[in-house]
Amino acid sequence: MRGDVTVFSAGLVVPMTAPPILRGAVAVADGRILHVGERRWVIDSLEQQDVPYLEHWWDGALLPGLVNAHSHLQYTGMAEVGAGQYSGFDDWADAFTVVYERPHDWRADALLGADELIRHGVTAVADIVTDREASDVLHVAGLRGIAFWEVMNWETAEWNERGREQVIADLEGIPATPGAGLSPHAPYSLDTVPLLDMPDIVRQRGQRLHIHLGESAFEEERLDTEGGDTHRAWHFVGVQSFRALRSLGFGTGATEFVDRLGVLGPDCHVAHGVYMTAKDRALLRARGTSVALCPRSNEVIGLAPPPVAAYLKEGSAIAVGTDSLSSSPSLDLMSDVAALHRIAREQGYTRRDLHSRLLSAATLGGAHALGLDIGPARIGHLAVGALADLSFFDVPVGRVGDTLAELVEAGAGRVAATVIGGDTRWSAPSWTGPRVNAEVSS
Repeated sequence: MRGDVTVFSAGLVVPMTAPPILRGAVAVADGRILHVGERRWVIDSLEQQDVPYLEHWWDGALLPGLVNAHSHLQYTGMAEVGAGQYSGFDDWADAFTVVYERPHDWRADALLGADELIRHGVTAVADIVTDREASDVLHVAGLRGIAFWEVMNWETAEWNERGREQVIADLEGIPATPGAGLSPHAPYSLDTVPLLDMPDIVRQRGQRLHIHLGESAFEEERLDTEGGDTHRAWHFVGVQSFRALRSLGFGTGATEFVDRLGVLGPDCHVAHGVYMTAKDRALLRARGTSVALCPRSNEVIGLAPPPVAAYLKEGSAIAVGTDSLSSSPSLDLMSDVAALHRIAREQGYTRRDLHSRLLSAATLGGAHALGLDIGPARIGHLAVGALADLSFFDVPVGRVGDTLAELVEAGAGRVAATVIGGDTRWSAPSWTGPRVNAEVSS
């Protein structure tokens, strides 16, 4: 290869932290972004410095690599569950359990899922790992993100006896590259003491938390309907679990419950966030906690749609996740972006910024949820010094607003290439190789 620099130019470049650029370009060297701007300016800058380069022109749109902020890659082989339609969380869980208990090659399934993500433009993922065989898949697949070890079904006595040490050992068994963390499954599947301990375990190691929250209607705050005091003062000392709290007659929601236990924070993001009140959403904002919205998974399970319009109007930090093939028809993140657009409009969101905000949620918002939007390994936006993770879409480029609308509403299945660290990891037949000092007609 003759060039020290690769210039990826496109009809529209969408940096996320700067305005979209018609006929823009991103110059990449050593896996990082060197320049971002109008194509002619980027090319002139390189030529004035006598820097050799290869150019790859694309007629469509160039975005940062997509970030899937919630998935379970090891369940890729459970698509028969995700192909169904269920009447609620318990109905889905029954179907899931039957298939989960069959023999599986979790590692092979997770690797297939990783390949699917890359094919759909995803370069980073929050992957929930339940079985040890799948714990190194992000590392092996060369994806960015965090492998979160899932922890569930621990009661206090057994946790104190052996659970804490076992979970620490499991966490330390996950490769440090790209990253590791803990995922306490949900407020209702763990006793209070494990939920108290796990934030300390990861924070002592500078790692992150990820929890399913507001996915089940059981978690929603219960208002008093019969004159009783369902919101009387409570404290977690002596309360064995969220389920026990409810059995004692408290209407406290799961979001307030885990907040009292110190789970929420800027180093934690939550998945789903469906059954949340305005007070719950305000708690997430106050703690700096992002929510990964997974609308197609919610639809399959038979849940209510997430309050997308409220999250947007209130300025909440949102990201997008596909969940797994055990509860979703595909791992195409842009299908979930389109679903969020539809839901937001149905819920009365009329502001003109909807397309740009949802694209940001699928890129910069996901990186922020994983703590990867700043620092030397930053992703999710196209800026000088960031890692060169890019996604290219086969969409016609006209007016900027029209192109953003096309990406959001009809971008599913239209990824042309996925680049991670400057290397093309997947490309469609329409994708062509770079050209030396290419000339692109006006």
